[in-house]
Amino acid sequence: MANRLASAPGRVALTMVLVVGASAAFVTASVVRDKHTKAATARMMTGGDPDRAPAIFRRYGCSGCHTISGIPGADGQAGAPLTELSKRVYIAGVLENRPDNLVAWIVSPRSFSPQTAMPQSGISEQEARDLAAYLYAQ
Repeated sequence: MANRLASAPGRVALTMVLVVGASAAFVTASVVRDKHTKAATARMMTGGDPDRAPAIFRRYGCSGCHTISGIPGADGQAGAPLTELSKRVYIAGVLENRPDNLVAWIVSPRSFSPQTAMPQSGISEQEARDLAAYLYAQ
């Protein structure tokens, strides 16, 4: 009897470890699933591939002006942070936040706001779609 009682706390501890482990696995799976769903939705919305965006951000120097989540070294302070862009109402304060507007802004920001500090980078429409997909997937 004493042996059964002594092992009861061990069983409780083991059960708790298993529950915590299962909970952590569920949360991790949910986060991965959510990230995959966001990326798939962003691909459909923009016609872009978010996986190509990190190289494009680096090629055009976007990280020199913007903070961009998930891009190492993208901690620029000159332009607006691009974190949680999908939750914003406006792009650069001048365009309704829609995929077509974001792509158009990235390609030709000065056609919408002549005084913007964002340069005409020469980025292609497809590259802009890839960047937009990445930003909406975050």
